[in-house]
Amino acid sequence: MKYGFAKRVNHMKSSAVRDILKVVNQGNVISFAGGLPDEKLFPVQEVRCAFDKALSEEPKVLQYGETEGIPGLREKLSERMEAKGISRYPENILVTSGSQQAIDLFARVMFNPGDIILTENPTYLAALQVFQSYEVNIVPVDSDEEGMTQVDLEKKIQQLKPKCIYIVPTYSNPEGKMWSLERRKQLLRLAEKYHTIVFEDDPYGDIQFDESENVPPLAAMDDNKYVVYTSTFSKTVVPAMRTGWITGPYQIIRMMAQAKQATDLHTNSLSQHALIALMEEFDLDEHIRTLRHAYKERMLVMKDIFDKADDLKIQYTEPKGGMFFWVSMPEEVNTTALLNEAVSNGVAFVPGTPFYVNQPAQHTMRLNFTNAEPDMIEEGMKRLIDVMKNRRGLDETK
Repeated sequence: MKYGFAKRVNHMKSSAVRDILKVVNQGNVISFAGGLPDEKLFPVQEVRCAFDKALSEEPKVLQYGETEGIPGLREKLSERMEAKGISRYPENILVTSGSQQAIDLFARVMFNPGDIILTENPTYLAALQVFQSYEVNIVPVDSDEEGMTQVDLEKKIQQLKPKCIYIVPTYSNPEGKMWSLERRKQLLRLAEKYHTIVFEDDPYGDIQFDESENVPPLAAMDDNKYVVYTSTFSKTVVPAMRTGWITGPYQIIRMMAQAKQATDLHTNSLSQHALIALMEEFDLDEHIRTLRHAYKERMLVMKDIFDKADDLKIQYTEPKGGMFFWVSMPEEVNTTALLNEAVSNGVAFVPGTPFYVNQPAQHTMRLNFTNAEPDMIEEGMKRLIDVMKNRRGLDETK
């Protein structure tokens, strides 16, 4: 039967990462593909106790909750953001079902078909999925290792009058880079000059390898006029709780709350109450320090293996935090084709192509280093390097 779907489904695309995970989960494959934290580091007992405490409080924790989120959790979020220099009142925070829902709700209330949004290129592929589903024109801005370049950014703001600028400036996905303080200030000055909203996506900011490095979020430098800021507990507690949050100008957050009412009424109340209990009974900051140490060690293991394979002419920027390596191979290598060989040899990554708005660099790839212990990283990287060397040999014989 032919079904009469809405026209907007023509703009929906499947997630390349999810499609790859379906394949690699079927066999004995070491996966560097997903953006996954390590479940062995989840605070399982503490989460169990937090849910027990939430359930022991009173039956109302199982009742419907406020769309904006449990007041006690929004107070905790306000306190945690204050520690980052982001001063926002609890009533100006919307609790969401992960930060992915925050992106979707923002797009729903802000964009009409044909509106323009500026991004880096490459950028977070699931955000591209959302924006494409709302029929937005996504325009890339020239960028380097420090962030968007001021000249191209201002030129495109002047010419295109974008509705929004979307960025992941802190340990970005997929590139793992950290915007410089000066580039953040430049972007904020341009946002103020041209009255343009900035959407700051910050899921990785707590996974910081050098604790002396202190570059503030853009939201900490804004007086809540131009920057919408979202983050999540998925990388620092557990993804299954599906709890994120967003804060920004009151009018935007209020409109997003109305859109959320039509979506799921409210984020899982039991998880919210458990998070409150967890933050009261558990040293979350100490847990985050444990994650930082473990993930930095794994990053260095992967880096060392790349460094020893210098004959492959691999290029990368060492991540200062987050979860990913962004790797460029020689331009003649197509990493999408390389993936098939890699999976056949028991290792997986994500080709770089789906992270691009346009003109994808076919020779790039993203590797996740947080979801495998060091010995598994060593074995997986051995398999990957062997595949890379084999591919190089084939290319040289053509």
